[in-house]
Amino acid sequence: MTQFTTTVTAMYTIQQPSPDYVVNCLWQVTGVDGTNTASIGGNTQFNSADQEGAIVPYASLTEAIVIGWIPESAITSAQACVQGQIDSMITPPVSPSNTALPWSAT
Repeated sequence: MTQFTTTVTAMYTIQQPSPDYVVNCLWQVTGVDGTNTASIGGNTQFNSADQEGAIVPYASLTEAIVIGWIPESAITSAQACVQGQIDSMITPPVSPSNTALPWSAT
């Protein structure tokens, strides 16, 4: 069973509507299944017009708070991509090969 973790790797801010208002968050989903590990990055942008509730001061933000801002569908989609990578490690896909024609002289 794959264990997924989501981490915030970077945040970009502007100074309006409050100091260090987060407008962009880069994040990464990593999956580990035994000895197989895969990851994929994501990017979520925020708009102050969509702000709900009080603005949390930048210095008071935690990774858990910021991850909570990322749409669940984005994280679920990233987890599915990571699972696909891990599945391909466990059972590599079969690729066709260009085989010489049986009537060709070699």
